[in-house]
Amino acid sequence: MYTIITPAQFKTLPWKNGKGETIELAINKNANLDDFEWRISMASVVEDGVFSDFSGYTRNLILTEGNGLNLQHDHNHIDKLSKILDVATFDGGCITVGNLHEGAITDFNIITSKTKYQTNVSTYPQKTVQPIKLADLCFVYSLAAEVTFSSDNNAMSEILPQGHLLQVSQQQGSTLMLSGEQMIIVELINL
Repeated sequence: MYTIITPAQFKTLPWKNGKGETIELAINKNANLDDFEWRISMASVVEDGVFSDFSGYTRNLILTEGNGLNLQHDHNHIDKLSKILDVATFDGGCITVGNLHEGAITDFNIITSKTKYQTNVSTYPQKTVQPIKLADLCFVYSLAAEVTFSSDNNAMSEILPQGHLLQVSQQQGSTLMLSGEQMIIVELINL
């Protein structure tokens, strides 16, 4: 079963730390910012600063627009995101400080409960045809162009418009065929 979530369904919410806004694309049913299993969002970062505390969660952050961002975790490890679709994976409970390279950026965020899900994130900057063996829950987002998709039990191809989010569930074990560019693919596997 699949659902296309349109930009009209996205919600703009304040950051947990109150220092900006996020666009929430999807969150698990009956959830809120203080209690959720998974959440997908986008945000603009316009100044250096400390990221919100998401203790108990794993964060995956993908650079989608701008000249880059360094993420320093617990005053130690640094993730450098300098190219579009670079990914950083880190503990949401770390003290994470973002330092912009040169001007504002936009990022795509996947935040998942450490006790509920294993998260696999893949990015595809170039045009590609990609088969994905479906997990418990799968999401696809394209930055630049529409994505063509079909499953092995559906002979017809469908279109995911640019800037929309595809959610696929209840098809574990089947294969999703994707054709597109600048794609983000998120697979959530129940623990």
